[in-house]
Amino acid sequence: MGAEGGGRRRPLRIGVYVGCGAVLLAGCASMPDSGDLRGVESTPRQDAQVRVFAMPPRDNARPEEIVQGFLEALTSDDPGYETARKYLTADAGQKWKPSSSTTVLADGPSTVADRTGAREGSDDYAYTLTGAKVATVDGQHAYAPDSGKYTKTVYLTQEKDKQWRIDGLPQGVVMGKSDFQRNYLSVNKYYFASTVPTGSGGRPGAVADPIYVRKEVDPMTETVQALLKGPTRWLDPVVRSSFPTHTALKKGVSSLAPDDQNELTVPLNAKADHVGQTQCTKMAAQLLFTLKDLTPTGVDEVKLQRSDGSQLCVLGEDQAEGVASRGTGKRPESQYFLDGKHRLVRLPSAGSGKEPEPVPGALGEGDKALRAAAVSRDETGAAGVSLDGRSLYVGSLVSGGSLGEAVLHSDGRTEDDRLTTPSWDGSGDLWVADRNPKDPRLLLLEKGAGEPVVVRTPQLDGRVQAVRVAADGVRVALVVEKGGKTSLQVGRIEREDKGGERSGVSVLELRSVTPQLEEVTAMSWAADSQLVVVGRESGGVQQMRYVQVDGSTPLRTPPSALTGVKDIAASEDERLPLVAYSVDGIVRLSSGSQWQKVVKDGTAPVYPG
Repeated sequence: MGAEGGGRRRPLRIGVYVGCGAVLLAGCASMPDSGDLRGVESTPRQDAQVRVFAMPPRDNARPEEIVQGFLEALTSDDPGYETARKYLTADAGQKWKPSSSTTVLADGPSTVADRTGAREGSDDYAYTLTGAKVATVDGQHAYAPDSGKYTKTVYLTQEKDKQWRIDGLPQGVVMGKSDFQRNYLSVNKYYFASTVPTGSGGRPGAVADPIYVRKEVDPMTETVQALLKGPTRWLDPVVRSSFPTHTALKKGVSSLAPDDQNELTVPLNAKADHVGQTQCTKMAAQLLFTLKDLTPTGVDEVKLQRSDGSQLCVLGEDQAEGVASRGTGKRPESQYFLDGKHRLVRLPSAGSGKEPEPVPGALGEGDKALRAAAVSRDETGAAGVSLDGRSLYVGSLVSGGSLGEAVLHSDGRTEDDRLTTPSWDGSGDLWVADRNPKDPRLLLLEKGAGEPVVVRTPQLDGRVQAVRVAADGVRVALVVEKGGKTSLQVGRIEREDKGGERSGVSVLELRSVTPQLEEVTAMSWAADSQLVVVGRESGGVQQMRYVQVDGSTPLRTPPSALTGVKDIAASEDERLPLVAYSVDGIVRLSSGSQWQKVVKDGTAPVYPG
């Protein structure tokens, strides 16, 4: 009739650094089954070399001990959750699907027992699990931020041998945030953009599809299986896979691992038996892009096999870029910003100590004062917004080139109600938002010219303050303002073509990727599936962090602190330094170093795009 348990207790586990062995964790110490509400504490993050295993239930364990032991077992590195299943009845074990979802809580789930919650006419126990939700990972391994209260019930029964076991429980697994960070690894699967033109050389463009897999439980095999099953639901409408539908690993293949030459053999089922060489190399490229960072040394070569064991094709890492383009396609040659005269200038992207020089053409050599600019991804053209924010100009980066008339005007009353910084996508189209409160619009100019296309944003709730399109051309990041608060949202770009002509462009399924921030000052794409964001939490100070497009936090070390950041620029080529506009002017941050001043008089830094 009352709550069972006691105050917060120490985790039921211990961690040991291992060189060639595993760690056994005693997850089930003897405890009383009466007392107050208690929580299953999240285990402090362990070293990457630690593997964690739980112990099965001991004889005559009390109901609360069974529940606590089961929850602990969910956070172990036990393949197939075999130990966790030992806390269940045989029937419950068959029905329970741990892979259906993972619920992440701020802390481990608290448990409270109430006999009134047990099933009528039985001596069973009912335990309620509670906590504050942080995120969920669905059956496709896709992460999504979540909030609100978590409340689920588990039921226990006493079996014929008088042992208590769980015979009713929610599907999926649940754990605290720190356990999730220790247990799970973010991996990018790769597919090909289906709604944008092919990249340079006719190569399809690769699009990152981030998922989470268990870090210490054969992540390579789990990642390959997830890749073969296809893209996550959010990305599926705008990408395609080269693998035939229902392709899977050959029956009986339960684990994949590269050999000592970093070559990986992937046996496939009969669905892939008859693919041609061109298609097969694209399949292999998807695998190589996906597995690139999954092991310390990477995978250098992929060999695909038919169901009878014969070879389909072989592709090396150095050949994959010739099959498909990934990210920017090429390393940007320069960083760009506006100098003290509001002209577009550039510096070598890797940084060489040179002085900035005006770009060729009217935007650098002319007399048009700018407040913002964007350089095309091939670095042959640029767009600039006039100093008053009213007009958008497009010109080539060729010495002596003229600027011509503005391609777009805004009627906003103030500078802050006019045009945003523009952004070029991978197809050479130019995006910009008009912030005029009377007619706020997200606009696209095909190849930077012609009549602006109004981009449909049916789920947009607020006014766009900034826009950045990913190199893949199928995702766009928007800073959206509503009610005095700004949020960073990522949407999917869908293009409609009729008769070979573009009939419409939409940004759909916008999702907030920084729900904890109430103010976003600046942002930029910083990798295939990451952005760098400047903002602050409610009541907090300005901070700079990396964020995944799914809303999770990558393991990547956040940038060093910087005072008064007003704008930020990053390249999707992670080797290049961050560039920012702050109270110190234009500054640059190379990997492993501190921010260094480039020039005092400068604003609006950008990389191509």
